[in-house]
Amino acid sequence: MIAQTTRKRVRQSAVRIFAQEFAEASLIEEGTGEYEPSFVVTKLGAKVNRSLVGGVIDRIERREGNSGPYYSGQIRDPTGAHYFDVASFQPELHADTEELLARFESGDRFLLIMVGRARWFESEDGGIFTSIRAEDFTVVDKDRYKSWLVEAADATLRRLDAHSTSMESELNPAALEAAGVPPDLVDGLILSRGHYADFDSEGYRVGVLQALSLASGRTDSLESVAPAPEPEQTQPAEQTESLTGPVDARQVILDLLSSKGDELVDYDSLVGACTSAGALREEAEDAIENLRDISGEIHEPRFGFFQLLQDG
Repeated sequence: MIAQTTRKRVRQSAVRIFAQEFAEASLIEEGTGEYEPSFVVTKLGAKVNRSLVGGVIDRIERREGNSGPYYSGQIRDPTGAHYFDVASFQPELHADTEELLARFESGDRFLLIMVGRARWFESEDGGIFTSIRAEDFTVVDKDRYKSWLVEAADATLRRLDAHSTSMESELNPAALEAAGVPPDLVDGLILSRGHYADFDSEGYRVGVLQALSLASGRTDSLESVAPAPEPEQTQPAEQTESLTGPVDARQVILDLLSSKGDELVDYDSLVGACTSAGALREEAEDAIENLRDISGEIHEPRFGFFQLLQDG
C-alpha cells in the first residue's frame, strides 16, 4: 500500500490531524542530510512528516503539464480543508485518482481517507502554506470515517493536554517530561513554544467537539462536516489573510526560483507553489509559459526543470 522503507530511511508515523491545525502551522524543521526527514510543526507541537487525514471530497481536478497529468484537490473535515496533490511522477496512483475524479464529476460526494507527506510553500513575505502529497487513499463508509474522527480527536486532545501542561513548566526536555508531557511530544512542543506567539487553543477544542458530535451520530449529514468555503476562497482563512490581493503566479515562480539560486526546480514544484499560494493551476501553467517563451525571464535547461535566466 505504501512504499517500503529503505535500510537508511526511517519511515515516519502518519499523524492523525485535523485540517485547521495543519493549515495554521508556519514552522518548518528541515532535515539536514539525505535521509533526514523534514517536518511541519504545528502550534500544538505535532511534528508532521506524514499524515493520515480524512473527510468529504470537496474538489478534485486533473491538469496537463509538460511532465504529464497531475491532480489536485481538497478533503474537508469538521475544521476545514486539507489541500492535496498527486504528482505526474506518481503514475501508480493515477488510475485510482481518475476513478475519484469520475465519481466527483458525476456529482458524487464521498468520504476519503488519505495518507500523505507534508508539503509547504513559503511566500515572499514569509507566509507558509501547507498541503499534502498523496501516498495512498481509499474511499470509506461512514463507520470507518467515524473511527478516523475519533482517532484524530483523541490525538488532538492529547496534544492539547500536553501543550497546556507545558505552559506551566520550564521549556526543556527534563522539566517537560517531569511535568507529565509524553516523551514523543516533547521535542515538538519545545519547537512550537519557541516559535509561536501565545494563542487561544479553544478553536482546536471546538473542532474536536464537532468531530466527536459527527462521530456519535448527533450530526449525520456529509454536508455538515464543515461549512463550505466561499466560491472565491482558495486557501483557509488564516492563510488568505496573509495575502494582499489576487495571487500573482508569475511572482511566486520568480520568488521560488530566485530563492534556489542556480538549483533547478521541477515543473510540478513551480505549479504546486502557485496553487499552495492560492493561484489556479491554469494560471500557474500560463505564467510558466509566459516567463519562458515571452518575457524570457526563466529558461528550461533540462526538460521539465527551470531556473532564472541570468543577465549577461
